[in-house]
Amino acid sequence: MGLPALEFSDCCLDSPHFRETLKSHEAELDKTNKFIKELIKDGKSLISALRNLSLAKRKFADSLNEFKFQCIGDAETDDEMCIARSLQEFATVLRNLEDERIRMIENASEVLITPLEKFRKEQIGAAKEAKKKYDKETEKYCGILEKHLNLSSKKKESQLQEADSQVDLVRQHFYEVSLEYVFKVQEVQERKMFEFVEPLLAFLQGLFTFYHHGYELAKDFSDFKTELTISIQNTRNRFEGTRSEVESLMKKMKENPLEHKTISPYTMEGYLYVQEKRHFGTSWVKHYCTYQRDSKQITMVPFDQKSGGKGGEDESVTLKSCTRRKTDSIEKRFCFDVEAVDRPGVITMQALSEEDRRLWMEAMDGREPVYNSNKDSQSEGTAQLDSIGFSIIRKCIHAVETRGINEQGLYRIVGVNSRVQKLLSVLMDPKTASETETDICAEWEIKTITSALKTYLRMLPGPLMMYQFQRSFIKAAKLENQESRVSEIHSLVHRLPEKNRQMLQLLMNHLANVANNHKQNLMTVANLGVVFGPTLLRPQEETVAAIMDIKFQNIVIEILIENHEKIFNTVPDTPLTNAQLHLSRKKSSDSKPPSCSERPLTLFHAMQSAEKQEQRNSIINSSLESVVSSNANSILNSSSSLQPNMNSSDPDLDVLKPTRPNSLTPFRKAKALYACKAEHDSELSFTAGTVFDNEWRTASLIFFREITLHFCASIQQTLLDHLYVPGAPMTGTYKT
Repeated sequence: MGLPALEFSDCCLDSPHFRETLKSHEAELDKTNKFIKELIKDGKSLISALRNLSLAKRKFADSLNEFKFQCIGDAETDDEMCIARSLQEFATVLRNLEDERIRMIENASEVLITPLEKFRKEQIGAAKEAKKKYDKETEKYCGILEKHLNLSSKKKESQLQEADSQVDLVRQHFYEVSLEYVFKVQEVQERKMFEFVEPLLAFLQGLFTFYHHGYELAKDFSDFKTELTISIQNTRNRFEGTRSEVESLMKKMKENPLEHKTISPYTMEGYLYVQEKRHFGTSWVKHYCTYQRDSKQITMVPFDQKSGGKGGEDESVTLKSCTRRKTDSIEKRFCFDVEAVDRPGVITMQALSEEDRRLWMEAMDGREPVYNSNKDSQSEGTAQLDSIGFSIIRKCIHAVETRGINEQGLYRIVGVNSRVQKLLSVLMDPKTASETETDICAEWEIKTITSALKTYLRMLPGPLMMYQFQRSFIKAAKLENQESRVSEIHSLVHRLPEKNRQMLQLLMNHLANVANNHKQNLMTVANLGVVFGPTLLRPQEETVAAIMDIKFQNIVIEILIENHEKIFNTVPDTPLTNAQLHLSRKKSSDSKPPSCSERPLTLFHAMQSAEKQEQRNSIINSSLESVVSSNANSILNSSSSLQPNMNSSDPDLDVLKPTRPNSLTPFRKAKALYACKAEHDSELSFTAGTVFDNEWRTASLIFFREITLHFCASIQQTLLDHLYVPGAPMTGTYKT
């Protein structure tokens, strides 16, 4: 139920009903005044809290921005860089959000607090002042009226008339004040409907603007959030694999520490106690000692493991001799004496155990018997990159691609070890392996076949991508630019021995087929990288640092799979030197003639003009010889009309009697490419040098002209199919 209206006509009557109505309006004004007062107080508290919240969030953002991740290793993967960058991205988002919050807070004081205080002071305050004036006039009017009514009627008429006039004047003033008060009360009651609510609406609009800004920031952050989520998942998956590898290495180290020692530049290193003479006698000081046999340098670093600090300056001496101390000649056990060239006297040292002393003396060529404690960590495998090896891999790949390309977890799910070993023994049997057309029986499960393939690759004497290139591949994966990574890995692959590269190409083509079916088998390129990285690119020594580089091994495999056509079917942009080609090729045990990929197609040198003319002649001779020798018989048999043109008396055909040049011309190199068609039925892309381009162009035009003069349209089409891809540039793609 709302408040009753105050009628101006009631001001004159000033009835009890009017007074009650006026009181209800006054009570409502008091209630509104108290509410606005509390609201202003709460609003100021809210603004203060928001300001403190903003300061806290800014401090939190600053902390995020200052923290830098330090990953294990000398480089980071793209996923790790994304995660490391995430803290700065979070800080940026929070700062942008807090900038908008500060604007909202500053605006809130203007749009909420100031208008409410103004309304309370100017409107409600004015109504209160009007009430005071009204109450004062009421009291004055009532007092004069009572005094007037108490006048004696015996007063003179003039006095009575004067008193009546005075009362009428006071009554009129009271009436005017009453009207003004009622007007003000009703005005305030009406004004509060908009002047009180409008600031609240403006404040909420500021809040909505702030939240909308947060929504826009969230939309802008969405792409990075998706990328970060994927990076976190990939890093977690790598962690799981790395953790198991590190744990396995830790267990091996526990079982036999000497078997897994890190390859060190020192012949021997470790802790020794060195006897030092003091004023009060002798003392034994713990040193970390290193020894290099080549330079005979012994370095002693006093170090206390308890305090974690050095106990003095390093000392280096040159070894002269090393002699074991007899047990009865000294109270300490495991002692030996060292004589130095550049230090007088004898240095007595105490090893940590009898075995430790033996190793130190063996390293220093002491008088102890020499025991060979080092064991070759690389087991001699029976697997080889020979015809049997290629046959095994091809059979496994054929079985997988024909029977199990869509099996979920392909290559990730392992087979039973006993079954895998049995299958390998069957495949590696020379009798079975010689049957190249025999497929793997359907009785063998796909997981057994895939495990056999991986096991065979691990059984090779060295990893398929070779120990000497392992660090180079890892460095290539650590390059910042993806294009640079692909280019460097492309170059490294072509430095591998021919057999290794052929096997790698065979495997990458297969893994690309597996990845193309990832929707069914769930094996993406990244998953295949995790599976095959440690197999194809394992390090020579098993260390924690090497395990930390597994993620980069995986990246190398991913690049090989995604770019297998470019990497294996084209030569690198940067030509290899003859020394590099010779060094990489001689490591292959296969003695067959080099394939087209081994021939130095782009290694040409500039020639003089006379040499160019001689080369043009040899180009024509060689090209006609190669084409005519392969096609003449079939063409002559099918086209009898051509026989008169083939008469040896025709002077135009003297070019068919070439003299073979001794040097290998560029066109003969191209001819060698054509000969590769039987070996590689695919297109070979290469970029030749300037001289090669010019000679190719000249030879092609002259050759085409001569053929056009003497052969029919069918031989023209044959030559075009074998010689040149129409529309391709001179440095483009030619058919093999």
